[in-house]
Amino acid sequence: MIAIIDYGVGNLFSLKSSIAAIGEEAVVTSDKSVIASADHVILPGVGAFADAVQKLKDCDLFDFVKEQAGTGKPFLGICLGMQMLFDRSYEYGEHEGLGLIPGVVRPIEGVVPDGLDIPHMGWNGLHLIGDCPLFKDLSEGDHVYFVHSFAAFDCDQNLTATAEYGIPLTAAVQNVNVYGTQFHPEKSGTVGLKILKAFASL
Repeated sequence: MIAIIDYGVGNLFSLKSSIAAIGEEAVVTSDKSVIASADHVILPGVGAFADAVQKLKDCDLFDFVKEQAGTGKPFLGICLGMQMLFDRSYEYGEHEGLGLIPGVVRPIEGVVPDGLDIPHMGWNGLHLIGDCPLFKDLSEGDHVYFVHSFAAFDCDQNLTATAEYGIPLTAAVQNVNVYGTQFHPEKSGTVGLKILKAFASL
Protein backbone atom coordinates (compact mmCIF):
# COMPACT_ATOMS: atom_id res chain seq x y z
CA MET A 1 0.00 0.00 0.00
CA ILE A 2 1.17 3.52 -0.87
CA ALA A 3 0.54 6.30 1.65
CA ILE A 4 0.04 9.78 0.18
CA ILE A 5 0.73 12.23 2.98
CA ASP A 6 -2.14 14.66 3.50
CA TYR A 7 -1.01 17.86 5.19
CA GLY A 8 -3.29 20.22 3.30
CA VAL A 9 -0.99 20.77 0.31
CA GLY A 10 -0.86 18.96 -3.04
CA ASN A 11 -2.78 17.27 -5.83
CA LEU A 12 -3.82 14.46 -3.54
CA PHE A 13 -6.74 12.95 -5.38
CA SER A 14 -5.36 13.22 -8.91
CA LEU A 15 -2.30 11.44 -7.57
CA LYS A 16 -4.44 8.76 -5.94
CA SER A 17 -6.36 8.32 -9.21
CA SER A 18 -3.12 7.89 -11.15
CA ILE A 19 -1.96 5.21 -8.73
CA ALA A 20 -5.31 3.45 -9.05
CA ALA A 21 -4.86 3.56 -12.83
CA ILE A 22 -1.72 1.42 -12.53
CA GLY A 23 -3.56 -1.10 -10.37
CA GLU A 24 -2.00 -0.12 -7.04
CA GLU A 25 -3.65 0.72 -3.73
CA ALA A 26 -3.12 4.17 -2.27
CA VAL A 27 -4.54 5.97 0.72
CA VAL A 28 -4.54 9.72 1.34
CA THR A 29 -3.82 10.16 5.03
CA SER A 30 -2.26 12.18 7.83
CA ASP A 31 -2.53 9.26 10.26
CA LYS A 32 0.96 8.32 11.45
CA SER A 33 0.05 4.69 12.06
CA VAL A 34 -1.30 4.33 8.51
CA ILE A 35 1.78 6.01 7.02
CA ALA A 36 4.08 3.84 9.13
CA SER A 37 2.34 0.67 7.97
CA ALA A 38 2.59 1.62 4.28
CA ASP A 39 5.13 -0.04 2.00
CA HIS A 40 5.75 3.20 0.07
CA VAL A 41 5.28 6.88 0.97
CA ILE A 42 4.65 9.90 -1.28
CA LEU A 43 5.03 13.51 -0.14
CA PRO A 44 3.14 15.73 -2.62
CA GLY A 45 3.14 19.51 -2.60
CA VAL A 46 2.16 22.69 -4.41
CA GLY A 47 2.47 26.31 -3.31
CA ALA A 48 5.04 28.07 -1.11
CA PHE A 49 7.90 26.25 0.61
CA ALA A 50 7.65 27.95 4.02
CA ASP A 51 3.89 27.45 4.22
CA ALA A 52 4.18 23.76 3.34
CA VAL A 53 6.90 23.15 5.94
CA GLN A 54 4.81 24.92 8.56
CA LYS A 55 1.78 22.80 7.67
CA LEU A 56 3.87 19.65 8.07
CA LYS A 57 4.94 20.90 11.49
CA ASP A 58 1.38 21.88 12.43
CA CYS A 59 0.33 18.31 11.60
CA ASP A 60 3.22 16.99 13.73
CA LEU A 61 4.58 15.28 10.63
CA PHE A 62 7.87 17.11 9.95
CA ASP A 63 10.12 14.89 12.07
CA PHE A 64 7.92 11.86 11.41
CA VAL A 65 8.47 12.24 7.64
CA LYS A 66 12.23 12.19 8.23
CA GLU A 67 11.85 9.07 10.37
CA GLN A 68 9.82 7.34 7.67
CA ALA A 69 12.45 8.12 5.04
CA GLY A 70 15.03 6.70 7.44
CA THR A 71 13.28 3.33 7.58
CA GLY A 72 14.52 2.50 4.09
CA LYS A 73 11.08 2.20 2.52
CA PRO A 74 10.69 3.85 -0.92
CA PHE A 75 9.89 7.54 -0.38
CA LEU A 76 8.95 9.97 -3.19
CA GLY A 77 8.63 13.76 -3.06
CA ILE A 78 6.74 15.42 -5.93
CA CYS A 79 7.14 19.08 -7.02
CA LEU A 80 7.18 21.13 -3.80
CA GLY A 81 7.36 17.80 -2.00
CA MET A 82 10.68 17.20 -3.76
CA GLN A 83 11.95 20.68 -2.89
CA MET A 84 11.23 20.06 0.77
CA LEU A 85 13.60 17.06 0.70
CA PHE A 86 16.57 19.44 0.46
CA ASP A 87 18.53 21.20 3.21
CA ARG A 88 16.96 24.62 2.75
CA SER A 89 15.07 26.92 0.43
CA TYR A 90 15.65 30.57 -0.44
CA GLU A 91 12.04 31.17 -1.45
CA TYR A 92 11.13 34.56 0.06
CA GLY A 93 13.68 34.21 2.84
CA GLU A 94 15.66 31.24 4.11
CA HIS A 95 13.77 28.20 5.33
CA GLU A 96 14.78 24.82 6.71
CA GLY A 97 13.99 21.73 4.67
CA LEU A 98 13.86 18.07 5.63
CA GLY A 99 17.57 17.56 4.95
CA LEU A 100 17.10 14.19 3.25
CA ILE A 101 19.02 15.16 0.10
CA PRO A 102 21.98 17.59 0.06
CA GLY A 103 21.23 20.78 -1.85
CA VAL A 104 19.30 24.03 -1.80
CA VAL A 105 16.24 25.47 -3.55
CA ARG A 106 16.53 28.83 -5.29
CA PRO A 107 14.50 30.93 -7.75
CA ILE A 108 15.05 30.20 -11.42
CA GLU A 109 14.53 33.90 -12.20
CA GLY A 110 17.92 35.41 -12.96
CA VAL A 111 19.34 31.94 -13.63
CA VAL A 112 17.45 30.94 -16.78
CA PRO A 113 17.94 33.23 -19.79
CA ASP A 114 15.95 36.46 -20.01
CA GLY A 115 12.76 36.17 -22.01
CA LEU A 116 11.77 32.73 -20.76
CA ASP A 117 8.47 32.64 -18.91
CA ILE A 118 8.43 32.12 -15.15
CA PRO A 119 7.01 29.86 -13.89
CA HIS A 120 8.50 27.19 -16.09
CA MET A 121 5.24 25.57 -17.13
CA GLY A 122 4.51 22.83 -19.63
CA TRP A 123 5.99 19.71 -21.17
CA ASN A 124 9.74 19.17 -21.29
CA GLY A 125 11.95 16.24 -22.25
CA LEU A 126 14.02 14.49 -19.62
CA HIS A 127 17.76 14.00 -19.86
CA LEU A 128 18.32 10.83 -17.85
CA ILE A 129 21.43 10.52 -15.66
CA GLY A 130 22.63 7.19 -14.31
CA ASP A 131 20.33 4.25 -13.68
CA CYS A 132 17.53 5.54 -11.48
CA PRO A 133 14.99 2.71 -11.06
CA LEU A 134 12.08 5.15 -11.43
CA PHE A 135 13.04 5.63 -15.07
CA LYS A 136 13.72 2.01 -16.02
CA ASP A 137 10.87 2.01 -18.57
CA LEU A 138 11.58 5.49 -19.99
CA SER A 139 13.58 6.62 -22.99
CA GLU A 140 15.88 9.62 -23.23
CA GLY A 141 13.81 12.69 -24.10
CA ASP A 142 10.47 11.39 -22.80
CA HIS A 143 8.30 14.38 -21.89
CA VAL A 144 6.81 15.19 -18.48
CA TYR A 145 4.83 18.13 -17.10
CA PHE A 146 6.39 20.92 -15.02
CA VAL A 147 5.01 23.91 -13.11
CA HIS A 148 7.62 25.69 -10.97
CA SER A 149 9.39 28.98 -10.30
CA PHE A 150 12.05 27.51 -8.00
CA ALA A 151 14.47 24.65 -8.54
CA ALA A 152 17.05 22.56 -6.70
CA PHE A 153 20.73 23.47 -7.03
CA ASP A 154 24.03 22.15 -5.63
CA CYS A 155 22.72 18.58 -5.82
CA ASP A 156 24.80 17.15 -8.68
CA GLN A 157 25.78 14.02 -6.75
CA ASN A 158 22.11 13.03 -6.45
CA LEU A 159 20.85 14.09 -9.90
CA THR A 160 18.95 11.47 -11.87
CA ALA A 161 17.39 13.72 -14.54
CA THR A 162 17.50 17.28 -15.84
CA ALA A 163 15.24 19.28 -18.14
CA GLU A 164 16.42 21.99 -20.50
CA TYR A 165 14.93 25.44 -19.92
CA GLY A 166 17.62 27.70 -21.32
CA ILE A 167 19.92 25.84 -18.93
CA PRO A 168 19.66 22.32 -17.47
CA LEU A 169 17.37 22.41 -14.42
CA THR A 170 17.06 19.68 -11.80
CA ALA A 171 14.18 17.41 -12.79
CA ALA A 172 14.73 14.43 -10.49
CA VAL A 173 16.99 13.28 -7.66
CA GLN A 174 17.70 10.17 -5.59
CA ASN A 175 19.46 9.54 -2.29
CA VAL A 176 19.31 5.77 -1.65
CA ASN A 177 15.58 5.11 -0.98
CA VAL A 178 14.51 8.79 -1.19
CA TYR A 179 13.41 10.00 -4.63
CA GLY A 180 12.20 13.36 -5.87
CA THR A 181 10.64 14.65 -9.08
CA GLN A 182 10.25 18.35 -9.79
CA PHE A 183 7.68 17.47 -12.44
CA HIS A 184 4.24 15.98 -11.77
CA PRO A 185 4.06 12.27 -12.72
CA GLU A 186 0.30 12.37 -12.09
CA LYS A 187 -0.04 15.03 -14.82
CA SER A 188 2.44 13.45 -17.24
CA GLY A 189 0.26 10.97 -19.09
CA THR A 190 1.64 7.55 -19.99
CA VAL A 191 5.20 8.51 -19.09
CA GLY A 192 4.11 9.60 -15.61
CA LEU A 193 2.21 6.36 -15.08
CA LYS A 194 5.34 4.39 -15.99
CA ILE A 195 7.26 6.33 -13.32
CA LEU A 196 4.60 5.72 -10.67
CA LYS A 197 4.46 2.04 -11.59
CA ALA A 198 8.24 1.77 -11.28
CA PHE A 199 8.07 3.45 -7.87
CA ALA A 200 5.33 1.07 -6.72
CA SER A 201 7.44 -1.91 -7.81
CA LEU A 202 10.45 -0.92 -5.67
